[in-house]
Amino acid sequence: MLDAPLQSSATPTYSAAHSAEFLRVKAQAERGVAQAQHSLGFMYVSGQGVLKNDELAVAWYRMAAAAGLAQAQYNLGVMFQKGQGVEQDFGQAAHWYGRAADQGYAPAQYNLGWLYAKGHGVASDVGRALHWFSQAADQGEPGAQHNLGMMFETGKGVAQDQEAALHWYRRAAEQGYVRSQYNLGLRYEAGQGVARDAREALAWMRKAAEQGHAPAQFNLGLRYDKGQDVEQDSRQAILWYGRAGEQGHASSQFNLALIYDTGHGVPRDEALALAWYRRAANQGHAGAQNSLGMRHEHGQGVAVDAAQAAAWYRRAAEQGLPAAQYHLGQLLDAGNGAEQDPAQATQWYRKAAEQGHLRAQFDLGLRFEAGNGVEQDSAQALAWYRRAAGQDYAPAQYMVGALLDRIETGDPAEATDWFHKAADQKHALAQFELGLRYDCGKGVERDYEAAHFWYLCAARQGHARAQFNLGVMYATGQGAQRDLVEAYAWLHRAGGAGVAAASAYLAKLAGRMEAQQLSQAERLISV
Repeated sequence: MLDAPLQSSATPTYSAAHSAEFLRVKAQAERGVAQAQHSLGFMYVSGQGVLKNDELAVAWYRMAAAAGLAQAQYNLGVMFQKGQGVEQDFGQAAHWYGRAADQGYAPAQYNLGWLYAKGHGVASDVGRALHWFSQAADQGEPGAQHNLGMMFETGKGVAQDQEAALHWYRRAAEQGYVRSQYNLGLRYEAGQGVARDAREALAWMRKAAEQGHAPAQFNLGLRYDKGQDVEQDSRQAILWYGRAGEQGHASSQFNLALIYDTGHGVPRDEALALAWYRRAANQGHAGAQNSLGMRHEHGQGVAVDAAQAAAWYRRAAEQGLPAAQYHLGQLLDAGNGAEQDPAQATQWYRKAAEQGHLRAQFDLGLRFEAGNGVEQDSAQALAWYRRAAGQDYAPAQYMVGALLDRIETGDPAEATDWFHKAADQKHALAQFELGLRYDCGKGVERDYEAAHFWYLCAARQGHARAQFNLGVMYATGQGAQRDLVEAYAWLHRAGGAGVAAASAYLAKLAGRMEAQQLSQAERLISV
């Protein structure tokens, strides 16, 4: 966005104590001295030496402007552009800026360029905007230099030229122009049109931040928060986030809340976290709205209030935040804080899933497989499981394998591959399924040693059927050396977990074991 300052041009400063000076200037103005007329207008607009009166300011500016004084023409243009002391009129603003600009007055050239760029009061004309910005920039007007930098950077009205953009940004930045300092910091940070230089980026960001530029303060806060090009320092992060947050910078407010919420580098403070979440959320920050929803849903720092949770989730969801869309779907699915509506829940799950939200993709797969809130559709279920599985989500990888096993068009070999992916991530159901496949030769060549390995992996995670099958394999010496003690221990665990067949098998096994073996098994079970 192009910058356009509207301040009055510099003129001698007067205070309320200089009423005699006001009378002297007024007398000169009434005699038709243009400079005095301009000074009197400025005194009225600023309330210096006289009560503030914008209408009288306009009247005196107009007299001086008609006499050809460039400063007065510029300031009269400002009054018309702002609608201060006169009805807002961009056409009149452009007229007076043009009179001053033709006399070489740089601030007027700058503002006239902005009007042409925006098409306010004049027909939009990027070429004329470029002309007037260039005229002002050559005279050292930093705002015009910044806008020229933006035009060269984006190729708007001129051939794109990153070196020229950098040149103009630097000229403005060296005069202390804060937005150019910030842009220079970004360019050095990204290596855009210049070699990446973290130190230079940090220096320009700091200059802008120290002048109160909220985005630069946020950038500095983020650097200290993450330890990017500086030593990680949560207190410095809080300092810079806080300065930007007090100016209403929503992302800074949200990041402050996160620091206090997690206790990252500082003592955890739930009340401060909640306060900053609220400030960011009330400004429309979707992440903060989602966080407030979670707090109200789970009673974290506030009373449990599912209706409030749903309201905050909905505000964030309508902005397109996938996590909030998923959370809102869950509440609608359960009828918690909102009327139960599986169809609407599915719509929110889909919105989140289409943005890549992992759990939403997985849950959509479950819904299409079961026909919950939608018509049962195995093809749709498989498609959503695949998308979640593609994000290395082990439960989805398992479900892809399981569904491929059940549908007519499924491929047992592909199913096995998906079970392997999930099993490698320690998914117990997938490990057990792999054990079965190697045990029976389904989709793979029969391999009792591999079956034993995968049963063991699942059994160690408490999978009861795997414990039973493992016990049988140890009892028969299938896939591993025969070991009645291990067999007894695993069958005992399976029986305790509710596998009915384990008790009968265990009784038969005990009848074949020596007392010493039974004693060893009992000790193994008790560990």
